[in-house]
Amino acid sequence: MSRTYFGTDGIRGVANRVITPELALKVGQAAGLVFQRGDYRHRVVIGKDTRLSGYMIEYALVAGFASVGMDPLILGPIPTPAVGMLTRSMRADLGVMISASHNPYEDNGIKLFGPDGYKLSDDVEHEIETLLDQDLSDRLAKSPALGRARRVDDVRARYIEFAKRTLPRNVSLDGLRIVVDCANGAAYKTAPEALWELGAEVFSIGCEPNGLNINRDVGSTAPAALSAKVREMRADIGIALDGDADRVLIVDERGHLVDGDQLMAVVATNWQEDHMLSKPGIVATVMSNLGLERYLAGQGLKLERTSVGDRYVLERMRSEGYNVGGEQSGHIILSDYSTTGDGLVAAMQVLAVVKKKSRPVSEVCHLFEPLPQILKNVRVRKTVLDRPPVARSIDEARERLGAGGRLLIRPSGTEPVIRVMGEGDDRALVEKVVDDVCDLLSGAAEAA
Repeated sequence: MSRTYFGTDGIRGVANRVITPELALKVGQAAGLVFQRGDYRHRVVIGKDTRLSGYMIEYALVAGFASVGMDPLILGPIPTPAVGMLTRSMRADLGVMISASHNPYEDNGIKLFGPDGYKLSDDVEHEIETLLDQDLSDRLAKSPALGRARRVDDVRARYIEFAKRTLPRNVSLDGLRIVVDCANGAAYKTAPEALWELGAEVFSIGCEPNGLNINRDVGSTAPAALSAKVREMRADIGIALDGDADRVLIVDERGHLVDGDQLMAVVATNWQEDHMLSKPGIVATVMSNLGLERYLAGQGLKLERTSVGDRYVLERMRSEGYNVGGEQSGHIILSDYSTTGDGLVAAMQVLAVVKKKSRPVSEVCHLFEPLPQILKNVRVRKTVLDRPPVARSIDEARERLGAGGRLLIRPSGTEPVIRVMGEGDDRALVEKVVDDVCDLLSGAAEAA
């Protein structure tokens, strides 16, 4: 099924170049028509992060939805997982998040959620795509049936109460010194307030959005600022969210970074102890470290691997019945609570374990030693992988790493780049194998 507009996480691109008001208007109309499924007033909730272009896209979407008879409920700046939650709790037919996640402010995007709070399936996205290039003037609402837009003022409070309730009832954050970095993004008010209301002493950075500074030198993609602040304030823990707050990374009391693999290990082990795991295992992507897989095996837990992307993780979780999954990058999905990655809720679970163990974060969140993992990009087209000599050489490279290592060759979905990832116990061997494969791909492209 070809996809012209939708990628792996909605529609995304440079604001006012790819993501234009005209496109947003058409998305509102097309999605609104697809989700009108009965004789009643249909509702759509619309949230956004803090990008300057969010205003432009928001009002264009509102016009599009209203023109086909849907009532837009405008949420303002709110985390992506809050949109999924509010779509369900407000009985909306559709949810929209205006965000490009961890991308710079120049980009923006449109993510859509169904009435169940989950991101749309490929089939539904295809339905919407087929309408985007059509003339929809004959399907617009008659004047009396136009939608009515209104702003909802209490959405932050709703989400804060939801997030607080995911913490075990007997757990308080009293005594914890927490630095939270909101990436100048969607959680700049909700995350610090939720942590403070739970009793923590909170120090905030990345909480002064101006429309142009989202993810700039702060947040989960730039954790150096958080590490420095944790050391400066002698805090117990640092929490780094990204622009739309659907991913999280942790910094321990020493200022050392804790990635998503370690966080999944912490949550899975704790939930196993508390008999909360729906199945003995978790779901992660092919990029998760082999050290995580070995650690989980030692705990009697399985690691199911998927393609890269939280969308594929969630699909496997739903189809196989797992309730913990995520990515090394910090997308942690806890399906008992959320329909998508939720950085604040995942952080709450880690904080619960820190309080339960009464030990430093550096001990609680370092459950295994990651294997050396080398990732390099080669700027060549993916068709080079179709050549038999190249395929044979890659098989030989895998044999060199042996059963104790992994070699992953992954073409990029957005640019002419092939990503080469190797890992194993012997760093020198891994580096040599990855370099050899990169040289092989470059040479094959030049010889073409």
